[in-house]
Amino acid sequence: MGSIFWMLQGRYLAFTISIILTVLGGAAMLAYRDLAWLAAIPTAIFGFLSLVGLRDLLQSKHAILRNYPILAHLRYFFEKIRPEMRQYFFEDDKDGRPFPRDKRAIVYQRAKDVLDKRPFGTVYDVYSGSYEWLNHSMAPRPIADHQFRVRIGGQTCAKPYDSSVLNVSGMSFGAISPNAIRSLNKGAKMGRFAQDTGEGSVSRYHREHGGDLIWQIGSGYFGCRDEQGNFSRERFAQTASDDQIKMIEIKLSQGAKPGHGGVLPQQKITREIAEARQVPMDRDCVSPAAHGAFSTPIEMLEFIAELRELSGGKPIGIKFCVGHRWQVLSLCKAMVETDLCPDFIVVDGKEGGTGAAPLEFTDHLGMPMRDGVSYVHNALVGCGLRERVVLGASGKIVTAFDMVRAMALGAEFCHSARAFMFAVGCIQAQSCHTGHCPTGVATTDPLRQRAVVVTDKAVRVYNYHHNTMEALAEVIAAAGLDHPRELRPQFLWQRISANTARNFAQLYPPMKPGALLEGTVEDERFKGPWMRAQANSFQPAEAPWY
Repeated sequence: MGSIFWMLQGRYLAFTISIILTVLGGAAMLAYRDLAWLAAIPTAIFGFLSLVGLRDLLQSKHAILRNYPILAHLRYFFEKIRPEMRQYFFEDDKDGRPFPRDKRAIVYQRAKDVLDKRPFGTVYDVYSGSYEWLNHSMAPRPIADHQFRVRIGGQTCAKPYDSSVLNVSGMSFGAISPNAIRSLNKGAKMGRFAQDTGEGSVSRYHREHGGDLIWQIGSGYFGCRDEQGNFSRERFAQTASDDQIKMIEIKLSQGAKPGHGGVLPQQKITREIAEARQVPMDRDCVSPAAHGAFSTPIEMLEFIAELRELSGGKPIGIKFCVGHRWQVLSLCKAMVETDLCPDFIVVDGKEGGTGAAPLEFTDHLGMPMRDGVSYVHNALVGCGLRERVVLGASGKIVTAFDMVRAMALGAEFCHSARAFMFAVGCIQAQSCHTGHCPTGVATTDPLRQRAVVVTDKAVRVYNYHHNTMEALAEVIAAAGLDHPRELRPQFLWQRISANTARNFAQLYPPMKPGALLEGTVEDERFKGPWMRAQANSFQPAEAPWY
């Protein structure tokens, strides 16, 4: 019965009908030999379609064809007859400005290791909107080795990690399929970069290919919780001892839904998800909005120090989307007071993606990535802490220029989720929350996820990373630099009107080292929030509101 149901599902219906009509046509030809010629042509047509459908099911290059045999060819046909330049390179946003079509085409080309060049120059109107550019040098440098890396952990860790400057951002098992997890991890292994587990913890699929992992711990403490859902030191130490885990990231918030918890309904909890998260299957799995292991900035830093010790000296960091500015400065004040620091901070922009979030959170809650990265960078500089914390960025980072922009504002490495999802096969069908992902990337449906062929998609993950890092090396060399760490905000410019442009140092004024501690800051972005920030509380002190 299961196989019959499988054949009659809507996405297999055309294939099933073709087989049935081929068989019926053949039977009719045998039964009525004198009239066989009448059935010959339709039988041949449906026989051909049956062969096409069989080939679609067996091939491994196109996930949509594996999930929608025969039918998916209509999609490719309509794409073929659309204007090619508009299809692949740009579409209009809400204001009518052209921009890369979610940059999917760039990822697909690089993932498939095909030519990603284009003729006739830029599609942007360089004199309108918010067009941005990087200054080049009249004395470009030789293109360096594109495997740019940054050491995270330094002197505070017994096991520092030399991270790639581009890694896979957090996507949990359960939110994406086992084959997607496998593909990302195998690609990370091939390319010597890391995969963030997302807060769903480390599953068996993360471990199959041995790629480097960043273990993300959210408010549900999955993988390190006791039976009541509280943080468990013993379970944390046990999981963190895995050599495959290179860093641990405490997620305070994510850009797509900052300040919002989550619930995985009981009916969606499989044995594998329960195993990875260490949760029971007889009740809903709840992720609170706030952490229970700490409640103040100082307590959080003490928690970080404890995790560093329990993990045997691995780098411990935090990830958050910037909200109230005084809370960032409260954290900085706590670092100064305790002399404790996270090894890294990943600033997530509110433009970051997720499988499902309330509309108001997605559209209007949290600070965008570039504003957040600049603010955290300057806060650390103003407190004399910048050399102790490695800063990362995430939020719609897809191209080398996206990385350059974040790095010019202070980031030293970048995380990307959507680009690597594109590399695995995502087409942004926006059905992640339904379980009906057409490419098998964001679903736990075993029939749909078979469309993701690990041996093929892992190579695409590797190719995308490799080619984007090569593009980064070319851009950096053209700017006269040897390494992304040499980027400065004044190297990037943004047009703000038809005849006016400002560099990023003007748009995001830099902080003088130690200025916050010296009390010499007049910048309104920092002056009022600094007065309200408290090391022992995330709540504001009474102070003037600027």
